[in-house]
Amino acid sequence: MAGSAGVVLAGGQSSRMGTAKAALEWHGSTLLRRTVGIVARAAEGPVVVVRASGQDLPNLPEGTVVVDDPRAGKGPVQGIAAGLAALSGRADAAFVCSTDMPFLHPAFVRRVLRVVAEREGTDVALPVARGYRQPLAAAYRVSLAEAAERLVKEDRLRPAFLFEQCVVASLDDDTLRQDPVLAALDPDLDSVLNVNTPADYQQAHARPEPEVTIQLFGTLARGDSARGPRAVRAATVDAAARAAGLTFDRHVTAALNGDQITRDGTAPLATGDIVFFMSADAGG
Repeated sequence: MAGSAGVVLAGGQSSRMGTAKAALEWHGSTLLRRTVGIVARAAEGPVVVVRASGQDLPNLPEGTVVVDDPRAGKGPVQGIAAGLAALSGRADAAFVCSTDMPFLHPAFVRRVLRVVAEREGTDVALPVARGYRQPLAAAYRVSLAEAAERLVKEDRLRPAFLFEQCVVASLDDDTLRQDPVLAALDPDLDSVLNVNTPADYQQAHARPEPEVTIQLFGTLARGDSARGPRAVRAATVDAAARAAGLTFDRHVTAALNGDQITRDGTAPLATGDIVFFMSADAGG
């Protein structure tokens, strides 16, 4: 497989939420910023955000591709078609999800993408998690863009119609948890939980932030008895820095799990992450 990418459906105004979910606050960030960041950490290629035409979006990481949904009110298959089309020639497969999945874990994204990569002839890796099909937490071949677009023009707007036209690998809870990393970090498969009502959002927001490990290096660690490693609760790099007694500014940089370097304080963290902080200044 040449590579994988991501598609996040930002959606528009939600009738049940009373506002666009994409811009909802999430522990110092937004739901859309968090979802895009989590998907980007797990995919090898770009992340495409499909929005309602003209929809205002919160700040997104540099390199995020934004495309407009060309037809209003056509549901997720239209968004899937637009997102996959934008990735034509740039990736073989994409993890497709909605914006309102605050507990999505990179390990879940990698697990699902790996099925399409490793099973020759498989077009869709479809989790059937927590008792339900999860078409907006699934991996799709980019080449399905044309089939999805054709279904939209025929007004056949359910993902099930797309699945009828391709090879689908269904992944139940036990199959998903065969990945030991996912089983350890997201054993209940909370990755697929979404927020559809204000009550859902409030309940989700009240849950503890992810448990991560922080450690300071170089000049930041000198004379600091709390340099770590130690466990803290933090949903973003900025929050983890505050827990370490740092201001995450131009003088500080972070490495996630030893390899992903970031200077973006809104970069999302997930359970099990290790965040190394070091001076960004010469000689740090």
